[in-house]
Amino acid sequence: MADETNNPIDTTVETVVEASAVSETQAPEAAVEKRGQFRRGERGGRPPRRGGPRAERPRSEFDNKIINIRRVARVMAGGRRFNFSVAIVIGNKKGKVGVGLGKAGDTALAIDKATRDARKHLLTLTLRKDNSIAHDVEAKYAASVIALRPAPRRGLVAGGAVRTVLELAGITNVTAKIHSRSKNHLNNARATVQALQSLKS
Repeated sequence: MADETNNPIDTTVETVVEASAVSETQAPEAAVEKRGQFRRGERGGRPPRRGGPRAERPRSEFDNKIINIRRVARVMAGGRRFNFSVAIVIGNKKGKVGVGLGKAGDTALAIDKATRDARKHLLTLTLRKDNSIAHDVEAKYAASVIALRPAPRRGLVAGGAVRTVLELAGITNVTAKIHSRSKNHLNNARATVQALQSLKS
């Protein structure tokens, strides 16, 4: 008859029972440690979010429209260096309009520069009740020649950069004509602003 202490089956059963008892006592602690790994700000977890929600930028009173964007280059000793040139028109459609030009190595920076330049050269107009102009006017800037004529109840009849300037200025019931062959949008826009400047109240 074999001794009970030397029975391999009994020792195996005791080992399994002890191992299960140890796992039951350690299970809650292990679960707490596992949950603690994913807490914000603790080691091994996601870093806490800095600051609160982002504050929304106040919307500008001016609408803007890009009339020309091109890549320009200058020749340097080591090769050509490229920049971006942006022409932009801003206006509040209530009588204020401006044309600006900006150049930078990045398009976003060039747009910001052009917007600041347009704000510096804002033109303020006194609009009539029908949002038209008081009389015929014509202006020349560089090679661009623009003529504006009031046209009651006809709407805005214009094209290209001239239409953009008049729309953002809030002017309607006007007929515009480009008398030159110039296709330069910036010069056409500046000629339109110059024509509006010469209006008599």
